[in-house]
Amino acid sequence: MRTLIAGAAMALSFGSAQAAIQQEAVTYKDGDTVMKGYIVYDDANKAKRPGIIVVHEWWGITKHVHSEARRFASKGYTAFIADMYGDGKTADNPKDAGALSGSVRNNPAAMQSRFVAAKDLLSKHATVDASRIGASGYCFGGSVVLDMARAGLDLKGVAAFHAGLGASAAPAAAGQVKSKILVQNGGADPFIKPESIDAFKKEMAAAKVDYSYLVYPGAVHAFTNPEATEKGKQFKLPLAYDAEADKQSKAAADKFFSSVFAK
Repeated sequence: MRTLIAGAAMALSFGSAQAAIQQEAVTYKDGDTVMKGYIVYDDANKAKRPGIIVVHEWWGITKHVHSEARRFASKGYTAFIADMYGDGKTADNPKDAGALSGSVRNNPAAMQSRFVAAKDLLSKHATVDASRIGASGYCFGGSVVLDMARAGLDLKGVAAFHAGLGASAAPAAAGQVKSKILVQNGGADPFIKPESIDAFKKEMAAAKVDYSYLVYPGAVHAFTNPEATEKGKQFKLPLAYDAEADKQSKAAADKFFSSVFAK
């Protein structure tokens, strides 16, 4: 059972009065689990538009995820920042982040249920054309959106940035995947092993999935996140922001979503 508890708990405006990006905090439920997400859209646009579910990194919902959602809103979409951990939980260190992300990755049924709760909420928003829903995920979130495509959810397209490629449950099966898929990873990301790339490409080919796999030479993990370099230094992890890879990957994602949402 998925119920909306309270919508528009707060609203923030970004940009000019002529084109204000609205961000509304939304508390909703997946079963007994309370979730805390955000709807983000441009209120200057009065037309129904595609919706994009934005799935956070293993840290939880951070400044970076809010920025990504606002960017999608500025491109004419309504974005929904999904809460995959419940109660808006976040982590400020790798141990806690690993525990939170692992609790979801190791429970595929809960992962799908929480994602579907977010999808249902976004689909019902007044600004959204429910027939055109996609998803974008980052690191942990990228793995989530790939798994949701594998599960056969009705998504026009999913874009995964610096994402792990292994399936948490069943791999993609021929005829099951409805989504087009875009994966964008750093060529120097030590978390993405060559054998996992080969296995992913073979999986997609065997399932006859319409997918693209883009590599950014020299980029490491979390290359779209401006806070990644500091986090990498703090915890001695191979994380770093790459401005050029960020720019190119966003342009590729924009082209991808424009194509999959075309009527």
